Order: sequence, then C-alpha cells, then structure tokens
Amino acid sequence: MEKLRKLLTGRILLLCHHNADPDAVCSAFGVQKLIESLDPTSNTQIFLPGGASKLTRTIMEALGIQVLDEASIDDYDVLVILDTATLNQLDDWGKKVSESSAKKIFIDHHKTHPSIMEIADYSMIDESATSTCELVYRIYSSWGIDPTPVVARALLLGIAYDSKHFSIATPNTLNAASALLEIDGSLEEVLSMLRTERNRPERIARIKAAQRMHLHNLESWSLTTSRLSSFQASAARALIGLGADASVVCGNDKKDLRASLRATDRFYQGTRIHLGEIAQALGEEFGGAGSGHPTAAGVNCEGDTDLFLERAVQMISELLEKTSKHR
Repeated sequence: MEKLRKLLTGRILLLCHHNADPDAVCSAFGVQKLIESLDPTSNTQIFLPGGASKLTRTIMEALGIQVLDEASIDDYDVLVILDTATLNQLDDWGKKVSESSAKKIFIDHHKTHPSIMEIADYSMIDESATSTCELVYRIYSSWGIDPTPVVARALLLGIAYDSKHFSIATPNTLNAASALLEIDGSLEEVLSMLRTERNRPERIARIKAAQRMHLHNLESWSLTTSRLSSFQASAARALIGLGADASVVCGNDKKDLRASLRATDRFYQGTRIHLGEIAQALGEEFGGAGSGHPTAAGVNCEGDTDLFLERAVQMISELLEKTSKHR
C-alpha cells in the first residue's frame, strides 16, 4: 500500500476496459477521488478507450462522473488500469499502454493475463474479490480515508453490480458494503439504479442466440454454443437462463472475434473447470487474449467463429473427461 501511495503522484490517467460496466467506471471514479483527497492539486482524469455500456452511462450522469472524450497517453506520468484483465480489452490503447514509458498500475479482480504482469510497476489483483470496487474500498480503508457519500454510492453500485446484487457476495464483500452503507445509507436506491430494461436490439440478439444454439451433452452436463455479432455476454447469460450448465457465444465485430463464456456455480463446483483459464488458452491459440472468473470469462481474438466454438467445446469436453476419470 505504501508503494502504491508513492506512485499516485503527478499527471494520472485512469483507464477501463471497452464497453465499461459499472464496476469499472465506479472503481475509476473511486480512485480519482481518493487521489484528489490526498492531493487536491493533482491532475487525475478518466478515459474510456472503448466507451461505456448504456447502464454505466446512466450511472455516470446520475453521479456526475466526468470522463475525457479524447486523451493523449504522452500527457501522463502514471496510468491506472482498472477492471481490465488483458490489454486487448483496451482496444487500440492496449499497444499504447504497453509501449508507454509512464508508470503502470493495475487493479483488478479477474484472472490476469501474463502480459500485464510483464509491464506492471504495481498490481493489486485479487480473484477472491467479487468486484474491483471492493478492492478500491480496501485501499480507502487501509489508508484510513472515508469515501465521500457520492463515492460511497459509486463503490456500492460497482460492488452490487459485479456481485450480482450480492448473490455471490463473500464476507469481505458484505463487510465493504456494510461500511459504505453507513456513509451512503440507501441500499434500495443503489439497487434501483441498477435496474434497467433491455433495449430491443439486445432482446432480439438474445432470441437469435437461442435460435442458432447448438446443444452439446458432455458427460452429465449441458453445454450450449451460439454465434452472435454483438451482445455476446448477454446472450451467454440468456442461454444459462434457458437451462444450460455452460455456454459459449462468439461472433465477429469488424475484423475481431469476441466471445463470452458463462457457467452456473453448480457446474464450477461439480467440475472445477475455470472458464477464465479456458478463455486465456483460447485467446492465446487464436492470436488474442482472454481472461475472467470461474463462471464468467471473455475472449478478444481473431479467427473463424465455427473453429473457435469447435475448440471451446473440445477443451471443455477434454477437461470433463479428466474430471470424470479422477472421480
């Protein structure tokens, strides 16, 4: 923590993954306000290379979170990258970050790609945390600094969002939420801010994913795969909602291939198959990068969708066979 504090000086740029979710942007906002509390004269800005999700933009407007429309990486001494497990998630800024001479700080709760560890001057990675906002609150607590009410609400939003409304919360998650609620005081308002109706394109995409779905019966588990050019994560969750134990949805976005992997907690507990590890292997095989949690992961790479899905099914099938033999 002392090393982190010494690094947070000068001109600082906070970065989040493309299509940034509430956990990413709220954790960046938390760090921005933390730095300003340490040094009111600091120049700390937030930039989202790949934009933000619709829900995130609504939250940003409600909380007054300001981000830059454009940024030059050469203008900053320190880069803080939050909730980002692979440089590919920064789009064209991934290469800029890798080649920059600025100090690099990574704060995340995902399984991190080795390439990040190679360039990090400091990293705070904890896969046991349910959100990056939980880790940011840990920094506040370690330094004896109380978040302001608006920061407390932001961190609560990030924690609630990534912990699936606390359904996968750990004791550390609930301790952080409890402390933040003493400052902000309204869990119902926080949860209401996360309620949003899916727009028509997303609803149609989920239906198309179901129409194109292929069912693979592997051992005693049901794996579904589908192809979709957008909303892969939402579609993968939808297939789980239909009854699949695990799902893989991928599609081409311009020249890139993007995929989302999802599984039930029952699947992970019964097989110990970590989707983040599978995503990492697939990313490397298809010229990109992947990462994630045991039950939720993503891949950004290149290649043919059919071949990608074939390899994903093959990898999961082989792991299931090993699991079956060891019983």
